[in-house]
Amino acid sequence: MRWEREGADWPHREASRFVRTPGHRWHVQQLGEGPGLLLLHGTGASTHSWRDLAPRLARDHAVWMLDLPGHGFTDVVSPARCALPAMAEDIETLLATLDVDPAAVIGHSAGAAVALRMALDRPRPVIGLNAALRAFHGPLSGLAMAAARAVSLTPLVPFAFSRMAAAPGLARTLLGSTGSRLDARGEALYRRLLSDSGHAAGALAMMARWELDPLIARLPEIRAPVALLAGGRDVMVPPEVSREAAARMGAAFELIPDLGHLMHEEAPERLDEAIRRHLERFQAAAPEAVTPPG
Repeated sequence: MRWEREGADWPHREASRFVRTPGHRWHVQQLGEGPGLLLLHGTGASTHSWRDLAPRLARDHAVWMLDLPGHGFTDVVSPARCALPAMAEDIETLLATLDVDPAAVIGHSAGAAVALRMALDRPRPVIGLNAALRAFHGPLSGLAMAAARAVSLTPLVPFAFSRMAAAPGLARTLLGSTGSRLDARGEALYRRLLSDSGHAAGALAMMARWELDPLIARLPEIRAPVALLAGGRDVMVPPEVSREAAARMGAAFELIPDLGHLMHEEAPERLDEAIRRHLERFQAAAPEAVTPPG
């Protein structure tokens, strides 16, 4: 995607900058001041996913957002860096480059899996929103996975996928399969992303390399405090996925019955309240766990 064109009216454009690390040119946004929070979006999304929640959290936090490798306005040299362990490693490299050590990481869907993988090597509190710790479900999941498996065979696959996704009907169906209701602005931003072949290639490369079994096997090793929040209307990642993962880790689990997979976009004020409750609980249990080093 071209920043000068597709990014001309991007949410929180004034907070954006571009940072180079080996293998990537990252699109990063920062809002607010205070203890740091790192927000990681899910597959196929971008920083726009946090457009309404981030300003609420930024009232008393330094909120950092980034486009994952190959997504949005972040470039990636090798599709191999879209695998889960590589992505976690590369985000840590980015944080070191920025000289940022967040007090907690908040991840949505696949971003929650990345946050948990990061916590294995660098324990930080994690709040996962509809954490994608199992294969996606839903009416179009088979189409997406077939495209992901084929992406390494021909560069035409992302182009064809993006052309299909550019149609308002398909974009609406994709979003409808999340169980969430977005406003017109949210739908338009997703359609813009999905209709870009570069973004589609990044999302498909991530899906093609998404191996969850090693992470799931190591969940009990995570020593940082974790809370997993799940939307009761999420058909892509059913709530029992988060409930089972939380039980394996001894983590907190919270069900929000009337929201879907994109619950942080459809009800940002409620997610702000829920996230703050868990951050406060983390701090009450272990103050050093959410206090920035130094």
